[in-house]
Amino acid sequence: MMTVLLGALVIGLSLGVLGSGGSILTVPLLTYVLDRPPKVAIAESLLIVGCIAAVGAWKLHREGLIAWRKVWWFGFPSMAGTYLGALFSQYVDGTVQLAAFSIVMLAASSFMLRPYKPEFVANVSVLKLAVAAICVGVVAGFVGVGGGFLIVPALLATAGVTMRQAIGTSLAVIVMQSLVGFGKHAWLFLQSGDLPFNWMLIGVMAGVGAAGSLVGTYLAGALPQHLLKRGFGMVLVVMGIAIFISALKTLL
Repeated sequence: MMTVLLGALVIGLSLGVLGSGGSILTVPLLTYVLDRPPKVAIAESLLIVGCIAAVGAWKLHREGLIAWRKVWWFGFPSMAGTYLGALFSQYVDGTVQLAAFSIVMLAASSFMLRPYKPEFVANVSVLKLAVAAICVGVVAGFVGVGGGFLIVPALLATAGVTMRQAIGTSLAVIVMQSLVGFGKHAWLFLQSGDLPFNWMLIGVMAGVGAAGSLVGTYLAGALPQHLLKRGFGMVLVVMGIAIFISALKTLL
């Protein structure tokens, strides 16, 4: 239980500090530490991360760090993409989803490891924002990630926001697409006559993670984010390779 609590705290800190990384840590924790089936872990991860992100978004909203117009422009297309990703996931094995998840982790590590110095975008293209949002949503729904590591750079590149605004806006979007993704996964389980979620586990992880996200949003302005991103990126490389090898062995 201590491992679960510590893991949930780290998940919340990651979301609060970086606006991303929650599901990247949640799915492996549920799958490899708690031995949850891959499809169940993916669905539970979406609800846990959505709840944690909601608390962080609430705090950053009070600080005026959420660009709500960009939330709607990005959030609604990403919700549609998340629905499609979750819908498609029913046609593949859970191990295949984990393999895809490991590839997403390695993609996330590339963003975390490289220095990113965005230029301010004066003219926001709603079309570019919507296309980016749909792509992020499909990935989120299929592999069970909130997609913050994709949302943050997408917002920086297309939405004309600062890094702190991108983090707050990312958390709000994560809430929207996580709840849609979880709802679709839950519906698919209900169609098969089973709803195998551990609600107590979800509640504990969401509660501890929410506390971590509040601390993370407080620390975000004081900690060197480039060092945090780099360290987190190296962890993702190791975890991504390990999960890919494990999934490949199962498939073979």
